[in-house]
Parts: sequence; C-alpha cells; structure tokens
Amino acid sequence: MAVSRVISDSLWFLTVRGSTDRIQKTFMAVTVRRFSQLEVTKNIQLVSKDANKISNFKLIKQSDRPCVILLSWLMARRKHIQKFIDYYTKHEFDVLCINITPWQLLWPTKGTQIVASDILRFMDKNYLNSPCLLHGFSVGAYLWAEVMVQMAAEQERYKPVISKIVGQIWDSAADVTELSVGIPFAVFPNNKVMQKTLAQYIHYHLKTFDKVATRHYVRASQMFHTSLITSPALLFLSKTDPIGSFKSNSTVKETWENMGIKVYWKCWDKSPHVGHFHKHREEYIESLNKFLEDISLISQSSERVRAKL
Repeated sequence: MAVSRVISDSLWFLTVRGSTDRIQKTFMAVTVRRFSQLEVTKNIQLVSKDANKISNFKLIKQSDRPCVILLSWLMARRKHIQKFIDYYTKHEFDVLCINITPWQLLWPTKGTQIVASDILRFMDKNYLNSPCLLHGFSVGAYLWAEVMVQMAAEQERYKPVISKIVGQIWDSAADVTELSVGIPFAVFPNNKVMQKTLAQYIHYHLKTFDKVATRHYVRASQMFHTSLITSPALLFLSKTDPIGSFKSNSTVKETWENMGIKVYWKCWDKSPHVGHFHKHREEYIESLNKFLEDISLISQSSERVRAKL
C-alpha cells in the first residue's frame, strides 16, 4: 500500500503538471488567423470565426453554424489536434475542444464526471438550432460515455441535446479494459520501464478504488455500448492497435447495428493508436468527407480544402 502510494503521488505530480501545461499550450495556441478562442473551462475551449463571451455556460451571441465536439486523446499535442480544428473550421464549423488530464481520468468522481457535467451544461444552453457532431479519440469515448450517463439520469430533460447530435465519429475508441495499456503509453510514450510501473499501479488502482473509479468505468462502458445517440457513426481503427482494440470496436459495431444505428467502418491492417490520420491521411479524409456528406453536414468537398490538409 505504501509503495503504491509513493508511485501514485510521484507519478501524478509529474503527469498532472505536465498534462496541465500541455493542455494550456494546446488550447492557448489554438487561436489562429481569422479565428478566436473562448475558454469555457480549463478543459473546454471554443474555436469560432466570431469573437464571443460567455456567462454561466451560455454564449452571449448564439451561432447558427454547426458545432463539432472534439474529444481529444490523453496528452494530445497542439500540432496534432490543430489539423482537425483546421478541417472543421474550413467547413464552417465551430469547434468545441475538450481534453482531460490523467488525474481526471483516474479519479472520475472528482475529475472526468465534472468535465462531463460542464460539457452537458454547455450543450444544453447553446447551438439550440444547429446540428452537432461528435468526433472523439481514444479516452474521449469514455468521457462522452460519462456525459451520456448524466443524460440518462434526466433523459426527458436532455432530449433536445440528444436530438441535435446528427453524427458521431470515433477514432481509436478505447474501452475500460484497455486503461492499463492506454494511460502508460500516453504518459510515457518512450519509456518502457515507466510504462510498466504505471501499468502495475493502474491494476492496483482498479482493484482498490472500486467505489470512486472502477464501477464508474464499467457503467460508462455499458452506456457507450448501449448509446443514447442513435445517429450514424463512423469508426476509425486498426487491427494492430492494443488500446482501441479491433475486438472492442467490433463489439461496439455489432451492438450498434443491432440497435439500428448505421455504422461506417474504416479499419486498417496496420496503423498506430490515434495515428490513423497521420499514417493514412488521404483515406482518412476521404472517409470523413463521405460520412459528413452522407449526413448532410458538408457539401461536396472542394479540392482546396482537401489539398490544404
């Protein structure tokens, strides 16, 4: 117990501080030419063509543009997220950028669930007459599942939020069963020794903290599989990804199709976790364009937009 406490304290001091700095750099640097960034919370930022202000999670000037909820992977870097922001802003979307820290992921009742509540409050008060799109990566699937857990508790109230989500895209979606693989890889991508140490701690964490962690992961996983969102879905994955595994994504696909959800499927034989866009850019953009055209969120994509990405 004492050894685990030391591991926990030392690792999370480093990872939380580092991830917080990274999140701030990610989103403070997001403001680009012709676009403005509005900080909703430390975890949530809105990128839009219009300068805006917010009061109690409600935008002062409501937008009629579609909004994409971009749920980032753990420890994502700005240069990686920026490509997706560029894609959507060029297609006239507002982009709600969301990230969580390793600490927030490990302690959901004090971390992820608070972020999920903030997401829901924002969506409940904004884009009332605009379509919304989900685009999540890795643990972003878990974060969204926590949002759905809260929506399910007051489903009648949140029907308008559910109904305005017209499509969902999941890239390397990670299930709770892959936490002990995914978190160490995200925090220490180039250090095998620390990956192993952190994986051992996470196994301990899952066994020890059922009431404040594990049972919430399990409930969220169940919610993701039996999704409240029944709009068409596009899944990006690979057969070699140990974190967003082929097996778990195949189960999601089968479950959703049995529920009547139309599932688009893009699976590569070999491609890294959350690296499909970088590794297979043309195929990724082609699949993304086709999906968004099919659900009427974009018109036939111009070569100019394709080329710049």
